[in-house]
Amino acid sequence: MTALDWVLVVAIVVLATLVVAGMVLGARALRQLHKVRADDHGQGQAVDDALAKVEDANAKVEDANAKVDDANAKAASVRAEAAAAKAEAAAARAEARRVLETAHGEADTILEHAHRQAEADAEQVRAAARRQGEREVALLNTTAKEQAAEVERRTARIDERERLHADEVERLVERERRLATMDADLASREAALAERETALAGVEESKRRELERIAGLTAEAARTELVEGIEAQAKREAAILVRDIESEAKTTADTRARHIVVDAIQRIASEQTSESVVSVLHLPSDEMKGRIIGREGRNIRAFESVTGVNLIIDDTPEAVLLSCFDPVRREVGRLTLEKLVLDGRIHPHRIEEVYDSARNEVDVLCDRAAEEALVDVGITNLHPELSKLLGRLRYRTSYGQNVLKHLVETAHIAGIMAAELGLDVPTMKRAAFLHDIGKALTHEVEGSHALIGADLARKYGESEDVVHAIEAHHNEVQPQTIEAVLTQAADACSGGRPGARRESLEAYVKRLERIEEIASTKAGVEKVFAMQAGREIRVMVRPDDIDDIGAAVLARDVAKQIEEELTYPGQIRVTVVRESRVTELAR
Repeated sequence: MTALDWVLVVAIVVLATLVVAGMVLGARALRQLHKVRADDHGQGQAVDDALAKVEDANAKVEDANAKVDDANAKAASVRAEAAAAKAEAAAARAEARRVLETAHGEADTILEHAHRQAEADAEQVRAAARRQGEREVALLNTTAKEQAAEVERRTARIDERERLHADEVERLVERERRLATMDADLASREAALAERETALAGVEESKRRELERIAGLTAEAARTELVEGIEAQAKREAAILVRDIESEAKTTADTRARHIVVDAIQRIASEQTSESVVSVLHLPSDEMKGRIIGREGRNIRAFESVTGVNLIIDDTPEAVLLSCFDPVRREVGRLTLEKLVLDGRIHPHRIEEVYDSARNEVDVLCDRAAEEALVDVGITNLHPELSKLLGRLRYRTSYGQNVLKHLVETAHIAGIMAAELGLDVPTMKRAAFLHDIGKALTHEVEGSHALIGADLARKYGESEDVVHAIEAHHNEVQPQTIEAVLTQAADACSGGRPGARRESLEAYVKRLERIEEIASTKAGVEKVFAMQAGREIRVMVRPDDIDDIGAAVLARDVAKQIEEELTYPGQIRVTVVRESRVTELAR
């Protein structure tokens, strides 16, 4: 039962209680009335009051009955509402069962779909795991192949070392055989000398007797003459022996020196050098060539003016050429163009910004190359300024040979020869490694690179042995120490091996440098670039110092001086660029 039903029941009980109480009061009043009538018939007024009370009680009873009827009616309506509520509840339960059944069906459908999706995901995961496993297996196979190749290379190197050791053993055996032959020869010579001495003694004795008989000399006089003759003969034989010993020592020394040099060269595996004056940059598409050229050639002119590198754009698909005799300048130009192509924004102002960034990047690469060279040679306590100058030699060549690699190779050769001779290996390596340090400043300081390098080494605290080896390696100063002589020998071994140098490239570079030097010495010149493999020279002048007429005169003077001083094939075009640039800031 609901709370409303309970309230109605309680109300009915209360009304019934009131009715019963009223009936009890009415009965009690009637009994009093009969008693009063029996006692006192004269009291009518009381009877009337009692009757009035009875009537009031009856009225109350009627009201109570009316209320009970109302309560019964309300209870009936409540029961009807309760029945309606029960019907609605039954309908709601039926609807809930239907919704529950629908939810169960949808849940089954969702679960089935989830199972299928899970199976598909599991299949994808298994396929991905299978592919990952295949990739790992392929990677392991590749690694195994690389390791096998490395093992084969190491085996080949070990075989080569064993062959070299066998050759060395053969040389030692041959040397021992020659020494044994020389010992036998010396023994035979000693025996011959002994026999000769015996024969001479007999001859001298017979001569002494004959002299005594013929000349009638005294024994003292004969003894004196004999001593003088023997002394002269001994001196002659001693001179012959000394000459033979000196000749043998020279032969042995030459053979030993050749062995040391050959062994040092064989133990240094250096690359054959072949410098180029052209770099190739691959482009993502041929459309990039038009963006590099720019409107009416604006971008390519700005690029060549800023970097000093000649940009060649021909029919080669997806590639451009950068030509410059200066490898540092060419590398900076290549990095600049590569960054511009990757960025996509190519215009004169952007070219200048990227050029500065590329130049800083090349400086970092030079420093890293110097550090790697120092680690390779085994030098740690080098002054930072000398290390920075060494990094600049990464892009410097001498007769086509990279100077920094030449220094590393020379240091290794000198170290091996010093170890063979029992000298100080670190000092010898240091002297050989720094012997061409002056080439980093040959464009900035006048004089021989050997003397410039010696001044630099002395300035930054190198020892006198190292300084002397540097200044004497080209005989500007006569060598006074064994370190200087070995530095010369190691330098000659590194530069004289097959494929190390090419005279034609060095002469070409020197001609281009001379062309730029001729133009840069003129008044008012700001920048000079040799382009088109030396067939064109571009001279940028300061517009405040040189006017248009002065630019024409400058071009004619440069061309005339080039004709008088240089020998070259074809003709050289001299282009003088006079550009005015005004910059203001909008605040």
